[in-house]
Amino acid sequence: MERSSIDLLDVLAFVRVAETGSFTAAAVRMGLSKPVVSRRVARLERRLGARLLTRTARGAQPTAIGEAYYARAAGILADLEAAGEVVASAATRIAGPIRLSAPLSFGIGHLAPVLADFAAAHPEVELDVELEDRTVDLAGGGYDLAVRIGSLADSAMVARRIAPVRRILLGAPAYLDRRGRPATPAGLAGHDILLYAGEQWRFRSGDGWETVRVEPRLRSNNGEMLRSAAIAGLGLCILPSFIAGSGIEAGTLEPLLLDHPLEQSALHAVMPPGRSVTARVRALVDFLVARFGPEPSWDPCWRAGAC
Repeated sequence: MERSSIDLLDVLAFVRVAETGSFTAAAVRMGLSKPVVSRRVARLERRLGARLLTRTARGAQPTAIGEAYYARAAGILADLEAAGEVVASAATRIAGPIRLSAPLSFGIGHLAPVLADFAAAHPEVELDVELEDRTVDLAGGGYDLAVRIGSLADSAMVARRIAPVRRILLGAPAYLDRRGRPATPAGLAGHDILLYAGEQWRFRSGDGWETVRVEPRLRSNNGEMLRSAAIAGLGLCILPSFIAGSGIEAGTLEPLLLDHPLEQSALHAVMPPGRSVTARVRALVDFLVARFGPEPSWDPCWRAGAC
């Protein structure tokens, strides 16, 4: 096989199909017809002498060889695109697609209006946004950027801290009037607990940490559901300030144990390793940092006199 005989558009067609799982979606993204994309992928497979995709009625998925080829090809295409941007003075021209992943509640409540403002400021940028609470594979899924909350397990990722994300113990005033306001973590015993699935309640106590074992009355993997349950007076819950802030300001939720802060986390912009960061992605990250950091507006409990 002569490597020079491979058409980069054939490689791009395969990468887009692998990213989207669909010849139709890849064709839309490339501005081509589905048959043209299919022919380009088939031609690439013939020239490589290997099947890269498994085709089904529901779409297409990379074979084992296809996954390995995609991992290298996607990075090479991103580098070529970045190189092209340099040649075209892309440092000042912000244009092209950005594929972004973000958590559901944060995406709806806070990220969506910021992305709308960014899109208005940069009309040549195309945003492809997926909101879900699972941690996606950035490189394998073809993402340019993810907004993540919490600790970053993968040290190979390129990350930039955007803002702190504080967690707060909360209850409805009516519930607290009825059941009492705990003054220490130990005072949580006997209270009805609304628990985010998988979380651990650890409070700062002096120079160390105090873990409180709780038996939940309600357990959920969605913070907005826990907020609604707490406002309804079903019990106490811990929520990030970006979900709890509106309830605190409205007086429907009351912060508790502020002298015993919980373990905190942060909001990060995360990019896959091994790729050149394009001008449009840099611009979006800068935009997020400017809008959310260093102290986010959703955090009423840490604004002077708010709590």
